[in-house]
Amino acid sequence: MTRSLNLSLTDELRKYVDQSSGDGTLFATPSEFVRALIRERKERQDAAGLRRSVLEGYDDALTGRTLPLGSDLRSMVAEAKGERDDGCD
Repeated sequence: MTRSLNLSLTDELRKYVDQSSGDGTLFATPSEFVRALIRERKERQDAAGLRRSVLEGYDDALTGRTLPLGSDLRSMVAEAKGERDDGCD
């Protein structure tokens, strides 16, 4: 689904967008450039969320807020990935 979004930019920002798109640049159109910026920001935010979760897990482990695993971690990972225990697919 494609939806339009109209933006108002300052002259300085419009000049930057124009310099970053078109002939001799990585992006053919201003829209491609802006979409790439939005995707990049979303990826950074997603990665930051994952980092926070990992750090919370480390903190839990360091402070003893853990439960015994009670199973083979490799088997659990393989099961989560939908793989067979013997490694054959």
